[in-house]
Amino acid sequence: MILKDKVIIITGGCGLIGREIVADIKKKGGLTINADINVQTDIQNGLFNLDITNDNSIQCLVDAVYEEYGRIDGLVNSAYPRTKDWGAFFENINPESWRKNVDMQMNSCFVVCQKVLKIMEQQKEGSIVNIASIYGVVGNDFSLYEEYGGTSPAAYCAIKGGIINFTRYLASYYGKNNIRVNCVSPGGIFDKQHPSFVEKYNAKVPMRRMGNPDDIAPAVSFMLSNEAKYITGQNLVVDGGWTAI
Repeated sequence: MILKDKVIIITGGCGLIGREIVADIKKKGGLTINADINVQTDIQNGLFNLDITNDNSIQCLVDAVYEEYGRIDGLVNSAYPRTKDWGAFFENINPESWRKNVDMQMNSCFVVCQKVLKIMEQQKEGSIVNIASIYGVVGNDFSLYEEYGGTSPAAYCAIKGGIINFTRYLASYYGKNNIRVNCVSPGGIFDKQHPSFVEKYNAKVPMRRMGNPDDIAPAVSFMLSNEAKYITGQNLVVDGGWTAI
């Protein structure tokens, strides 16, 4: 019960990884607020309908949680909004689409952090975990996509890399307030990808398999907990060894 009675907001808590994070935090005693665009607001039961791309919606979330609980102990930025043309090949990316995805993903992370950190600064404690990616750390292996003509979104790498260094900035800025800010960077998560992709991915990763959401969630819970009380500004890579070789 390392998160007993800690009030923790999870943006994108209905997503592939987000819902496992919510479940793991609950299992470890935390009080979760699943903030996602696909839920009906019921703050007492831990749900809040959040449009992560709308600053007012973010402010309403923070106000509602603080009014209900009187504190915010943790935040997990797991929301993953994107445009319909997400995944276009680099030469075909519309500049406006690029700008919109950066705004929806990276800039929304900034807004959520800024508003939650105002509460944490008053409390003089708190922990934030931003969900990044191995592709914010290393370059892409495009050979994974060759057999079926796929690709990896260029904006994804730029956004995740930006979030990792933004995390370091926040850790440096708020360390004096006993606030910790870290990243967890998953490797590839199995989600019924093309069989050739899965086969090539498994062959490259030392543990010979793709990750699952329940591989990622415990790392997030650890970073939120007091067991990580002297860890800040770090990027915990959970990838079965992909970035080790």
